[in-house]
Amino acid sequence: MRVVLAEDSVLLREGLVRLLEEIGAQVCAAVGDGPSLMAAVAHHVPDLLITDVRMPPSHRDEGLKGALEVRRRFPSIAVLVLSQYVELGYATELLAGATAGAGVGYLLKDRVARFEDFTDAIERVSAGSTVIDPEVVSALLAKRSVADPVDSLSPRESEVLALMAQGLTNAGVAKTLVVSGGAVEKHISSIFTKLGLHPSGDDHRRVLAVLSYLQYRTS
Repeated sequence: MRVVLAEDSVLLREGLVRLLEEIGAQVCAAVGDGPSLMAAVAHHVPDLLITDVRMPPSHRDEGLKGALEVRRRFPSIAVLVLSQYVELGYATELLAGATAGAGVGYLLKDRVARFEDFTDAIERVSAGSTVIDPEVVSALLAKRSVADPVDSLSPRESEVLALMAQGLTNAGVAKTLVVSGGAVEKHISSIFTKLGLHPSGDDHRRVLAVLSYLQYRTS
């Protein structure tokens, strides 16, 4: 796995490089600002981009803007965004482009200290999955509007969808909820129906179901 890493904190950047190398990844470039991020991606065209949200020169959203630009210009590159805080607008914009192509993830930096969580997220995103930090999911669910179609979901269906949003497979959902795989499939089918996500050869309904949480939220 070839990785470009963008993080303005030197200590965290070096720590992430060591973690990535420990799991067998090749770090093509480790940079600390937005312009360098884009230059490194264009030069190396890696398998995965891992980036902070706030970096120089603006210290606001350079990393996120870079991630979105990479999604547009290099759709085959998986993207994992790291953030100190739950940036709801950023999560929505990033994940809105996750209906096809390479994997995408939004992870809070606290997870980096949990080696297994971090490596699991990297593996899922690299494999094409969508991974959202559980705390981000909770914040997104809290922002739903009253008219949200997901209000029609049963408590169990809501649990299933929340776990889907975290990037769990059907088997992972079944294991977490201690139910059969068949039961999970039935719940997911019901979720798709209630959210109006009809079968399509072009759309990834699993991701679109997760996006339903993101799109129906208060400002």
